[in-house]
Amino acid sequence: MRTGLAFIAVTAVLAAGASAAPVRAGDNGPHDVHPSLRSDLVAFYDFDHPQRGDAALEVDQGRSGTEIELVNGGGAMRVPDRAYRGSGRALQTQQINPETTGNDDWKAGIYSASGVRTLRPFNAVEGVTVMGWFKRQMDGPLLNTVTPDPADRYNAIGLAGLLTGDSDGHAVRSLLELIDVNGTLRLVALGRRIDGGNSNTFAASADWRTILPRDVWVHITATFDYSTGVMALYRNGVPVEGFYTRTDDPWLLNGPGPHVTTATDPRGIKIGGSFPLNEVERNPCNCRMDALMFLDSSLSARAIATQYRYMTGSR
Repeated sequence: MRTGLAFIAVTAVLAAGASAAPVRAGDNGPHDVHPSLRSDLVAFYDFDHPQRGDAALEVDQGRSGTEIELVNGGGAMRVPDRAYRGSGRALQTQQINPETTGNDDWKAGIYSASGVRTLRPFNAVEGVTVMGWFKRQMDGPLLNTVTPDPADRYNAIGLAGLLTGDSDGHAVRSLLELIDVNGTLRLVALGRRIDGGNSNTFAASADWRTILPRDVWVHITATFDYSTGVMALYRNGVPVEGFYTRTDDPWLLNGPGPHVTTATDPRGIKIGGSFPLNEVERNPCNCRMDALMFLDSSLSARAIATQYRYMTGSR
């Protein structure tokens, strides 16, 4: 299990604002990202760029240079699998010991209690987009390893998200996940505008197994407009019908604007489960992921469709 001093050192460097320069496919940004999106692209992980000398670190292809750690599995978590035209390796996340309390699940991300300075574009931001390719390899939430009941299961499956500025490794500002909504598992976009405040959820109406068929690569996007309270989900570039789980004002938008997120640097990114600092296991995902993108704007439906077509070759 690779955590401890090495991970602390990485997060300390990033919190201070220094990091390895992102590796780019030419001066104009990553070749898998449509040119119109590159100026908004804060972080991008294609899992084809291990840090030189440390295969457990993945180099950011976005403008922030925010390295993430492949927690517990290291370089073995990069697997050959083509999610889209031009892709190479993908990230494998998974629960390792479903019947044992421990911290050995394969997940990815970064965490700093003082905030990750390279993620400052998400400080006091009006909008965020989280997108990527996902392949599920499970039939529902996995066994809960932190409760005494051996039959207890988690109520959610973590995909990818951006932490709040006061997060313990679980609370999020912007998140893609599968979670129980009134007794039914659903794909959701879950957002929080104010640190320590209420979240709101936009849940897909369709069966999650239809949206994410087992062993099939699917491109999923969630958008968060913190100035208006509007969230949206997209599957393979097409809007997904859904509903909000709250109809009050959880983001406190009724007062005078402008409305942005709390002016704090996010404490990190979580991928394939919570707590990238590896202190607790929560909501693991037996999944493969690729081309994870975190943008500091709420993209339009047209931009998302353009990006999907760009990645799939219909350019």
